Parts: sequence; structure tokens; C-alpha cells
Amino acid sequence: MVPELAPSDVDDHPLKRLWRRMPQFRGRIVRGTALTVANKLFDIAPELLIGVAIDVVVRQSGSFVGQLFGVPDREQQLLILAAITAAVWMLESITEYLSQRIWRNLSQAIEHDLRLEAYRHVQDLELAWFEDRASGRLLTVLGDDVNQLERFLDIGASQIILTITNVIAVGAVFVVISPLLALLAFLPIPVIVIGSLVFQKRLEPRYAQVREEAGALNGLIGGNLGGIATIKAFAAEDAEATRVEAASNRYAEANQAAIALSAAFVPLIRMAILAGFIVTLVLGGHAALNGTLEIGLYSVLVFMTQRLLWPLTDLGQTLDLYQRGMASTRRILDLIDAPIGVEPGGLELPAPASGTRGGEVRFEGIEFAYRDQDGSPRAPVLRGLDLAIPAGETHAIVGATGAGKSTVLKLLLRLYDADAGALTVDGVAVRELRFESLRGAIGYVGQDTFLFDGTVAENLRYGAPDASLDQLQLAAERAEAHDFVMALPQGYDTPVGERGVRLSGGQRQRLTIARALVRDPAILVLDEATSAVDNETEAAIQRSLARVSHERTTIVIAHRLSTIRHADRIHVMDAGVVSESGTHDELLGRGGRYAALWAVQTGALPTDPVTS
Repeated sequence: MVPELAPSDVDDHPLKRLWRRMPQFRGRIVRGTALTVANKLFDIAPELLIGVAIDVVVRQSGSFVGQLFGVPDREQQLLILAAITAAVWMLESITEYLSQRIWRNLSQAIEHDLRLEAYRHVQDLELAWFEDRASGRLLTVLGDDVNQLERFLDIGASQIILTITNVIAVGAVFVVISPLLALLAFLPIPVIVIGSLVFQKRLEPRYAQVREEAGALNGLIGGNLGGIATIKAFAAEDAEATRVEAASNRYAEANQAAIALSAAFVPLIRMAILAGFIVTLVLGGHAALNGTLEIGLYSVLVFMTQRLLWPLTDLGQTLDLYQRGMASTRRILDLIDAPIGVEPGGLELPAPASGTRGGEVRFEGIEFAYRDQDGSPRAPVLRGLDLAIPAGETHAIVGATGAGKSTVLKLLLRLYDADAGALTVDGVAVRELRFESLRGAIGYVGQDTFLFDGTVAENLRYGAPDASLDQLQLAAERAEAHDFVMALPQGYDTPVGERGVRLSGGQRQRLTIARALVRDPAILVLDEATSAVDNETEAAIQRSLARVSHERTTIVIAHRLSTIRHADRIHVMDAGVVSESGTHDELLGRGGRYAALWAVQTGALPTDPVTS
């Protein structure tokens, strides 16, 4: 059992975790940062050039440009200045194009890799992990949370770099021109920074709550769409709409709480900017009037004050993107870091002896208990189970609900690992086998007849992508599915719809049997494969099972005993152990629990709640 995800270490920032996890992108991040810095430097250069132009007009031949280039003529000075301005604007445009291209492509690449890594990791998690979590919350992480990170990398990351570069570069200009004015102009910045940190602390839990409510809402809607037939059958549309409305209201309220705080940020920043601008305007103007500050430099400082402080008004939006992105990044990385409870082995199943298919299965002293989300064990399901299934035989497992029948198959498929005991296939412990080797030797047909949204042929090829049409047809014939498939509008190319909605229950069940047979597995496993079909379909499935179980190990879990009466051996489970085993006739002759179950199903005895 996988424990609930532990909270991230407070010192382990999401961006640090992301940096460590994705070294392949570090070079692009560095290049993007360098181009963004260069773009900001070229962006603030025109303000300097405006001051230089004013200097040309005011000081004429003694201007900075005239002295630098040795050109006394003001017309020529302006032409030189125009050429420099054109070059700066072109370089600004080029660096902006290159930096945006890098950051946008980088955000898309990281989004793609993170989503794929998270999805692959989720597929490797044991089944219990999914049973403890709503699928809608996982969809929120894999979809919306990854998109939130992409938006931050696309816009917010470069904006943070631009802001930092702007403060440093403009600050340097101030210091060179007037250290005193630099000090005064920079006074609002600590207020802005401290305010940003305070807002960040208060926004973080609010955006974490937004992500939680988004997951709950998506989970509810996803579950309702999956159960739409049940909702309609019970005329529960209004009740479900009310539930969705309540969940949507909680999501909106969580967003409103975050927005109420983030929206207050910009007005407060404006007040700090106003103070810095007034200081520069008044004190700088006083120095220019007294002749202690050149008019051109005064112009530079006025423009630079705007350049220094005004972009900080975007800090609220950037902070909003940052907090949303970090909340989402933490959820994504926590998902990826969730420990895998069932690790694959490294061995392959041994090649069967000449003339045989293999497929011997043995359970020896197996003990198992499901666990709660916190890892604590529940009541044991299997209590020292012993079960031997020779290769090539058909064995059935029956028993009351909760006896542990389906758990036996889950352990065989290694959807879970036993707590104690030995489970082997052809003499090799399943823990030591690669998943592809173990599960590739097993054809599984479950009670839940899950078909993917595709054609009949695509569904049949699911476990054997290279299977030919002849192989598909042979498997369908053995499962008594070929005739109804050929009667479909496009035969094997007919779309079945999501979860096979365009087919009847019996048709879906026979297709799942055919899908398992396409792999030609050594072990065929059927878990209540006839529990939800009519009598005619059940008879067809029985006939197909009689054919397909020939020369292969077949394990059948059945509620309807009529479907397994011809099994080589029938095992009756009770409270996690095998209470009796034998053929159908042998078990009837013993007059035990199997005989009681048979009598109830055939109508020989009244229904007994203990044995039914």
C-alpha cells in the first residue's frame, strides 16, 4: 500500500525540485535568461538616448555625443544618435523575439515532459493508490496543474527576470548620475519587496485551496458523466446539478479569496511609485534649476524613475502567476514522487518444455490484507491460502462475496503484492518477474467489460498490436463474436464508442474474451465473466470457454456455478482459505458448502443468506 503523499519539505522549493529533475533544459534556461537580460538592457537604452538628445540641443558642440565622436555639428550629432537609436531598437526586437521563442518553446517542452513523466509514473503505481483517490483530482493534476506551470514559464518567469534586470540596470544609472537621488528613488523598493513577500505568504495557502477545489469539482463532474445513465434512471439530474453547483461555488469562493488579496497589491504599489517619482521630480528639478545637475541628466532621471518603478505594478500579476504555478508545480512533483508500491522484477518466464505451453500457478501460504490510506491494514482477506493449478488445466474458484476470490487474481497479476507466502508461475516467484513477462503470459477478462473508444479491430489488437486480421477473426470465432461483428455496419472497422457504449453487454463481454485470446496466452483468467449477461450469452460464453481453455491454464471465478461445472477442479473459498476442492460431482457428493450453493442456484433449497 502506498502511503498518502507527505508534504514537501519547506526548504525544498518547487523550482529547485524542477531544476534538479530536468537537467536537459538547463542550457535553454540559461540562454533564455541571457537573452531576456539583454532585451531589458536594450529596452531601457532609449531613455538614456532621450537624455543624450536633450544634451545635444542644450549643450550644442559641448554635448556628450560631440565630445565622444569629435563632431561639433549638431545635425551630424543627431544623425549619429539616430543611427545608434535604430541599432538599439533593432537589437531590442531581435533579443525579444529570440527570448520569447526560447521561453515559449521551453514552457511547452517542460509541460510535455512533466505531463508524460507524471502519467507514466501514475501507470506504475499500484492499484490501491487509485482506489484511495478520485480520478478527477488526478485529471486536474495531469491537465490543469501542468497548464498552470506552463503559463508561469511562458509569461511569469521572463517577467521576473525582466524586473530584476530593470532594477539593477536603472539603479546603476541613478548611482552614476546622482547617488543621493538613487537612494531616495530606491526607498519605495524595500516597501514593494516586503509587501510582495507578505502577499506571497498569504496567497500561497489560498492558491493551494484553489487547486484542491478545482480537483474536487473535476472529480465530481467526471464521475457524473461516467454515471450519466444512472443519474437519468433515477431522475437525479436536479440533485446532481445542485451538487455540481455547490462544488463550483466552493471553487469560485476559493478563487475570490485569492483574488481579493492579489487585487489589492497593485494599488498599494502605485502609492509607493508615486512617492519615488515625486522625490525625483522635485529634488532633481531643484538640482537642475541650481545648475548642479545637467538638464539632459535630469531628463534621464525623470524617465528612469518611471522605468524603475512603473514595471513593478505588474508584480501583482506576476506574483499571481507565480503562486498559481508553484502550487501546481508542488502537486505535480508530489505526484511524480509518490512511491511505487509494487516494483517489477527482472526475470523472464522460463521457456516451456517442448510440446507444452507452461502456465503452472501455485499459491503457498498466501496472506493478504487491504490497507487504508494511512497504510494501516484492514481485516485479512487471505489467511494462509494454498492453491495449486497445474499447467493446462481449468480450475474454478467459487465462494460467497468477500471470500477473497477476486483478490487471488489481483495477486496473480501483481496488482498487489501478498503480505506473506509464495506465489509462483512455472516455478518462478511473481515478484521476480518483469511485468511484461508475467502479464504478457496472462489473458485477463474481467467483470467490467472495458472497451476503448476505437474500432472493434483496435480493441482486439490492444494486447497484440501486430496481430493480423486473420488472427482477430480466429479469436472472435472462438469467443463466438465473429458473427455479430460481421453484422455490424463496418465489420471489424466499426467504432464501438466510449467504453463500448454502442454494443450490448453480451457483445462487449465476448469481445473482451476475444481480446484476451488474440494474445494466445498460456494462462487465461476470467473474473465473473458471465455475471452480467443473459442466459443465451452465458451459453455462448460457456461454449467458447470449452474451446479456448484447451491446452492452456484457465482460472475462472464464477458466481453462476453452471458455467464451471466441467472444470478440472473447483475450489470453494471461505474466509480467505480454500475450504474444499474437487470436481463438480465430487463436491456435490460431499454435501458441503459447494453442494449448498448448487442447491440454492438450481432451486433445490430455499435461499439461505449465509450460503448464497
